[in-house]
Amino acid sequence: MHLEDLRNYVLSKPDVEETLPFGPDTLVYKITGKAFLLTSINSHPVQFNVKCDPDKAIELREAYPHCILPGYHMNKKHWNTILVEGSLSGKQLKEFIDDSYDLVKKVKKK
Repeated sequence: MHLEDLRNYVLSKPDVEETLPFGPDTLVYKITGKAFLLTSINSHPVQFNVKCDPDKAIELREAYPHCILPGYHMNKKHWNTILVEGSLSGKQLKEFIDDSYDLVKKVKKK
């Protein structure tokens, strides 16, 4: 998945806003004002942070220690950093994005 593919997928979701609160190099995607995905436009390979259920976050890190890491500059309990280096399928990457989007959207509705 290239950065443009990531952007297109994320922006195809309902009510997503693309912001640059940390400067021109970091894209932050929000649903109703709450971040669910962050990515640097300069990372090679592409990497992004997504919110994750804490138990599932640990399971994913253990299953894919070379490409799923504790969230960089984020709450390590709730965020993972995903390195898009070829080990994970496009379907898996989209599932991580979908899960993050759904978690944040669900929290916001309460």
